Amino acid sequence: MSQPRYRRCVGVMLINREGLVFVGRRRNKKLVEHVAPGHEWQMPQGGIDRGEDPYAACLRELHEETNVRSVSLLAEARDWYAYDLPGDVARKAWRGRYNGQIQKWYALRFEGDESEIDVSSPAGHKPEFDAWRWERMEHLPDLIIPFKRPVYEKVVADFAEFAAR
Repeated sequence: MSQPRYRRCVGVMLINREGLVFVGRRRNKKLVEHVAPGHEWQMPQGGIDRGEDPYAACLRELHEETNVRSVSLLAEARDWYAYDLPGDVARKAWRGRYNGQIQKWYALRFEGDESEIDVSSPAGHKPEFDAWRWERMEHLPDLIIPFKRPVYEKVVADFAEFAAR
């Protein structure tokens, strides 16, 4: 049996001044690696380009998905967190090259005005979200597609000190 292959990726927990977290509703509901009925909401995330520093990828992905640049670094997750795609999904997603993703997560403080957030035409890129909102951190694991839930639970634990009280 071959070793699992994981796509290197970053995740962004964007936290506003009130301690609430940005979540976007996935635009393409047909991509089974991203959504399941009732679990369309997630934090920004995306792949790390060859030779790219993970923190640089974090800032790039956030900008490409939300148009946001006005941020400051709060924390970096202690570890890289991996998840496996369900077998049927893994065969379809990324042309079957990966079993899942391994992610480095960052907590960023949103320092800008909400008018900066644009998920409809973010930084000239194809939109990934069709809506967004601020959400309490403890609710995040219930919003994400179930096979990603353990990663979200770890990320919430890592960044709990920044949550709304």
